[in-house]
Amino acid sequence: MIVMGIESSCDETGVGVVSWDGEKATLLADEVASSVDEHARYGGVVPEVASRAHLQAMVPTMTRAREAAGIDRPDAIAVTIGPGLAGALLVGVAAAKAYALAWDVPLFAVNHLGGHVAVDTLEHGPMPESVALLVSGGHTHLLGIDSLARPLHEMGTTVDDAAGEAFDKVARLLDLGYPGGPALDAAARDGDPTAIKFPRGLTGPRDAPYDFSFSGLKTAVARFVEGEVRAGRPVSIPDVAASFQEAVADVLTAKAIRACRARDVSTLVLGGGATANSRIRSLAEERTTATGIDLRVPKPRLCTDNGVMVATLGAHVIGGGAQPSPLTVATDPGMSVQISKL
Repeated sequence: MIVMGIESSCDETGVGVVSWDGEKATLLADEVASSVDEHARYGGVVPEVASRAHLQAMVPTMTRAREAAGIDRPDAIAVTIGPGLAGALLVGVAAAKAYALAWDVPLFAVNHLGGHVAVDTLEHGPMPESVALLVSGGHTHLLGIDSLARPLHEMGTTVDDAAGEAFDKVARLLDLGYPGGPALDAAARDGDPTAIKFPRGLTGPRDAPYDFSFSGLKTAVARFVEGEVRAGRPVSIPDVAASFQEAVADVLTAKAIRACRARDVSTLVLGGGATANSRIRSLAEERTTATGIDLRVPKPRLCTDNGVMVATLGAHVIGGGAQPSPLTVATDPGMSVQISKL
């Protein structure tokens, strides 16, 4: 079976193709058109700009994916219906419905978050019972995984800013540009992660054990910089970047290890664009090694939004016996954690 995936939840137009043998998916094509450069001058994603970019990129990206996979049409189409930007999702879902109708193939509406987990199987094989830590500009979640064909369990999420959003806002504060994650990571390489003791949100004994909060950390960075400027002292951007990055990575990985122990699983999966951050990856590796937990991290290209993650999740959902979605299925920008919506 050949499954095509369409992703348009934010600022990447992704079309991916996988083959499915009933047990595993194999990558055939992964084409992405990003509008990140168009958003850079605004310091963040502008929903209207993203929607127009998806309209312009969808057909060319689809053409490249079909050519790369060597197919005329797939056997099924999977599409992200949420969570994400309302207008951006509408473009992808409308395209998926049109192609499904024109090619007379079934449509499967799936959850963006499940795609970030499923894509790991392309590199590391079948997914065991595990915990997934998803970190991106719009999402920070700890998810319990029994099977990719069954609903995911949300163990924790952010109560305010997502980690990736905090990276972007701190990068803007330090005048490092957009997107903030790579810029902060680069600046932190020359800094001391212990130079400034920034707070670790929701880590007290009475706090929710698996939830996250990064708003207070972001404010603490702003106050520190303002204080240094008022005092006439130079602000060490590398030290601020390294100390901020350390605070984020510390909380994310500590709670992920705690979640693995609570579920009594021996596998931790990282997903989402912000897990490309070098410190999040290295600290996760240190802590999983120390606790005997297997760490699975897709290559950076598969961590960011793409169509192949949607195709891979779609293949697992189909393999689990899900029925196709009706062509009337709606987008759900605030979609909760679940594998599929029929």
